[in-house]
Amino acid sequence: MRRFAMKALFTVLNLNRSERTRIDWDRTIIVVSTAVTIGLVALYIFGKSTARW
Repeated sequence: MRRFAMKALFTVLNLNRSERTRIDWDRTIIVVSTAVTIGLVALYIFGKSTARW
């Protein structure tokens, strides 16, 4: 059982290393668009709280 766990761990580590060499564009776009949306909502709330808009 211990040998199987070590093999599984090294397999996961190798898969993560090979995945980092290329950019996952779908995940990048989702993270950036979410950050922009949260930023816009924060600016809207800040503008409403300071009564500038």
